[in-house]
Amino acid sequence: MVSIRARFRLSYPAFTLDVDLDLPGRGITAVFGHSGSGKTSLLRCIAGLERAAGGFLAVNGETWQDGARRLPVHRRPLGYVFQEARLFAHLNVADNLDFGYRRVPPGERRVALEQVVELLDVAALLDRQTDRLSGGERQRVAIARALASSPRLLLMDEPLAALDQARKQEILPYLERLHDELEIPVLYVSHSPDEVARLADQVVVLAGGRAVAQGPLSETLARLDLPLRLGEEVGVVFTGRVIERNAEWHLARIGFAGGEVWVRDGGAAIGRSVRLRILARDVSLARHRHDDTSIMNLLPATVIAQAAEDHPALALIQLRVGTTLLLARLTRHSLSRLALAPGEQVWAQIKAVALVG
Repeated sequence: MVSIRARFRLSYPAFTLDVDLDLPGRGITAVFGHSGSGKTSLLRCIAGLERAAGGFLAVNGETWQDGARRLPVHRRPLGYVFQEARLFAHLNVADNLDFGYRRVPPGERRVALEQVVELLDVAALLDRQTDRLSGGERQRVAIARALASSPRLLLMDEPLAALDQARKQEILPYLERLHDELEIPVLYVSHSPDEVARLADQVVVLAGGRAVAQGPLSETLARLDLPLRLGEEVGVVFTGRVIERNAEWHLARIGFAGGEVWVRDGGAAIGRSVRLRILARDVSLARHRHDDTSIMNLLPATVIAQAAEDHPALALIQLRVGTTLLLARLTRHSLSRLALAPGEQVWAQIKAVALVG
């Protein structure tokens, strides 16, 4: 059921934002695109920070904007997390959280302050001044403050962009907890394929101010017709379930809709749902099955379609394994040598599979 409806058209000097979106009312929707594609502008329109005359916005049945009638920023029940934490420097962590909490009348509070403190693991930071926090700690507090206001929608504008890789890895598990434990829908702006692969359920792809694609993550990333090029990061994400753990070799066998793959054992319990990512560069194709190879994951697949890559030497092949879509990157020479065409059966040789959540 669609719970967020957003329609905006707003001209800027460099481009025009022109979007018409139907988004789910729970989970994380990644707003994805290169710099300058309109990601932040979209969030600012939703927050009411930009005046898009004639725009429309409805969240869970409540209309926040319809033509000339629009709720002002302070009356929109949303949380906004920016690239920089933007904490109040004159307040300690506890008072920053309390500021967000007190914004909401007692009868409208849906998230307890204690729950927020536990969810973001900030209890040990409550007495600290904000200038004594690390970058990762500051961003956790900023997310906690946004949640303390019991938002009906959480906007996150590249919240990890200002952090180094170590701090990003520190924050990501907390973002996964938000996904698993809260029913608040999140619009998560990013240009990082890694973050999108790990966090998103749905994805909106922006290019030149327009939504060129929107839909479930697994289906959207597997499309060949998107103008957004990811280079070495192009690939698919899908879910599976742990069906075996091999203690001797430290491997786990994951079943999914179409087959099974072996991956490095990440410690997930048997029966647990996990998220897998396979990059196109890690998939090669063969006409026949070859067992005399170091590649463990060999899957029968059907060629669906092919498309040119940015470099004239390369092509991208869309495959179907059961009901799951994969992508493979081949040289055009290999494609010609194998004489592959849509509908033909091949063996997908998967050199690497990553567990991303």
